[in-house]
Amino acid sequence: MMSMNLQKDTFTGTINFIPPLYKQRYQFIKDLVIKYKPKKVADLGCADCTLLWMLKFCNCIEVLAGLDIRENVMREKMHKLSPLPGDYLQPSERSLTVTLHHGSVAHKDPCMLGFDLVTCIELIEHLEATELEKFPEVVFDFMAPAMVVISTPNSEFNPLLPGVTLFRHSDHKFEWDRAQFQRWAIDAATRYDYTVEFTGLGTPPPGTEDVGFCTQIGVFMRKHLKNTETVNSETHTQHAYKTVFKAVYPSLKDEKYLQNAVVNAVIFEAEIIKRRLLGDFKSEHMEHNDNTEMKVQFQPFMRCSKNLSLAETEKLAADRSMEPFIDGNTVCIPLEEEP
Repeated sequence: MMSMNLQKDTFTGTINFIPPLYKQRYQFIKDLVIKYKPKKVADLGCADCTLLWMLKFCNCIEVLAGLDIRENVMREKMHKLSPLPGDYLQPSERSLTVTLHHGSVAHKDPCMLGFDLVTCIELIEHLEATELEKFPEVVFDFMAPAMVVISTPNSEFNPLLPGVTLFRHSDHKFEWDRAQFQRWAIDAATRYDYTVEFTGLGTPPPGTEDVGFCTQIGVFMRKHLKNTETVNSETHTQHAYKTVFKAVYPSLKDEKYLQNAVVNAVIFEAEIIKRRLLGDFKSEHMEHNDNTEMKVQFQPFMRCSKNLSLAETEKLAADRSMEPFIDGNTVCIPLEEEP
């Protein structure tokens, strides 16, 4: 019986993964984020920013950064990383900054320091030999995140893919089998003090299990957590990347958004209290003033009477036990002061 996440067209021989393999790769990263809760995540080779867009909804993340050599591809889709009107109407309790950089993963830039997780999804096979040679030092030694995830095609799976003769994409410079990838990954992990575990996505059809997953993945964990950000930022002050996009999301950690949120909450609650109090007040008022139009205001207690001094206002609030009350045509809503 065919696996539930794999379908094969018997007429064309085409293998279709359900969900599509690229979505499975992104979900793999999202599951790791949910498990380990990194605050700062960088996606190298971010392309159309789809993974960054998915990760911006993870509440643990406060900093997202993308890097790609193709500036035009990022610019076409970067708008989906901007805050929406709802983000301003209801600011989140967390802070979130999203930045996109144009540059090569073979170059060092201090803006990529201090990250907890660095992802490289289907990236390394696009690198030239000189770039691939520099890649481990840049990522594992310079960036030195707590976790690195690298995925790349498994060339052993290629004979199962109709139409693939050499590589799966015209821009691929190489595609490794499992032994080649694991040898390269273990060498990098050993050299830069990481551990690495291997897994994959895209289960092969029954009877061909020996070829392994369609996509092979290495998950690298740094053995000893240390702060290399300060040291590396001091020794590498030159910026090699160009920032092409930056978005700072509204957050309740920002005083102006917090103040607005508090005021809106107070007004909302005051409106509810006003409607409840006016139920009885309106009936009583109409009994004595049948032909008089009733005009009633509501406001926080500290402003309910302009003729009272602060001391008198506080005393009046204390006398009324901090309960909402009606003073003439004004509904007073006492506000509790911070100690």
